[in-house]
Amino acid sequence: MARTGFLPLMFFLLFVTFGVILSVSSPNITTDQSALLALKYHISHDPHNILTINWSTSNSVCNWFGITCGSRQNIVIALNLSNMDLTGTIPSQLSNLSLLAWLDIGHNSFHGSLPIELTNLHRLKHLDFGNNNFDGEIPLWFGCFTELQGLFLYLNNFIGVIPSTLGNLLKLEKLSLFSNNLKGHLPSGIFDNLSKLQVLHDAGYLPIKLVENLHAIRKGYEKKGKLEYMINAQANGIKYYQVKGLSFVAKGLELEFESLLTSWMVIDFSNNQFLGEIPKMLGELQSLIVLNFSHNCLTGHIPSSLGDLIELESLDLSSNKLYVGKKPNNRNKAKAQPVFFLSL
Repeated sequence: MARTGFLPLMFFLLFVTFGVILSVSSPNITTDQSALLALKYHISHDPHNILTINWSTSNSVCNWFGITCGSRQNIVIALNLSNMDLTGTIPSQLSNLSLLAWLDIGHNSFHGSLPIELTNLHRLKHLDFGNNNFDGEIPLWFGCFTELQGLFLYLNNFIGVIPSTLGNLLKLEKLSLFSNNLKGHLPSGIFDNLSKLQVLHDAGYLPIKLVENLHAIRKGYEKKGKLEYMINAQANGIKYYQVKGLSFVAKGLELEFESLLTSWMVIDFSNNQFLGEIPKMLGELQSLIVLNFSHNCLTGHIPSSLGDLIELESLDLSSNKLYVGKKPNNRNKAKAQPVFFLSL
C-alpha cells in the first residue's frame, strides 16, 4: 500500500516541478517587467526623468515609454531608449526579454562591458549600441544572433580585432563599427556568407570578398517581373540606398522617372577608412549606375577595368590617394595625376 501511494506522489511532484520550470522559462509580462526594472536600476542618470516617472509598476509594461509589445502576445518585442541622454550599464537580467526583436539604446552614455547572458536574445533582428561608451572587445558571442539584420556598434570604445564570428550572421544587412579603437585587418572570410549585406561602415582594407559576392550587380536584378529601384535613405545617421519607389537620389539631386528599362545598382562605400587599392574586378559589375569610394584612404592606380562599366553614370573617387598615369616617384612626380573628384 505504501509503495502504491508513493508512485502517484512522485508523479505529482514531477508534474509540479515541471510546471514550475515551464512557468519560469516561458515568456510572460511579469518576467519582462522584472528585466526592465533591473535596467532602470542600472541607469544612474536620467536627466529627463522619463524612466523615473513612467516606468512604474502602477502602469502596464506595454504602456511604458520606449516599449512595444506584440499584438498577439502581451510580451515585450521592442525596446527603444535611443537619444535620451541616459547613463548606466546593461544588466544581465535584460536577457530575460526572450521575445525581444528590436533593441536600440544608441546615442546615450551607457558604459562598461556587455553581459554574455544577452546571447539568450535569440530573436534579435536589430541591435543598436552605437554612440555610447562601451569598452572591452567586441564579444565573440555576437555571432549567436543569427536572426540579426542590423548591428550598430559605432562610436564606442571597443578594442581588439573584429571577431570572425560576425561572419555567422547570414541575415545581416547593415553593419557599422566605425570610430572605435579596433585594430588589425578584417578577418579572412568574414564576408563569404554575408550575401545580404547592404551597408558597411568600417575601417581597414577594402573587403574584396564582399565586392566579389555582389552577384546581383554583376548580372542585374529583376524579381517576379517587376523592376526594383534604389533611392537614397538614411538611418542611424548613416546614408544608404534601399529599394523603394521610382525616384533616384544621387549627390543631392532627386530625379523622377516615368519608366526605367534597367535596375538601378549602387555601391556607396564613402566616408569610411578603407585602405588598399581599388580591385580590378569591379569592372565585372556591369550593372553599376553609381560607384562612390570618396573620403577613404585608398591608394594606387585607378584600374582601367572601370572603363568596362558601360552603365555607370556617377563615379566619385575624391578624397583618396589615387592617381592616373605612371606611378609617382620622387624623381617624376609630374606624370602622376592625383584624383580629387570624378563624376560622369
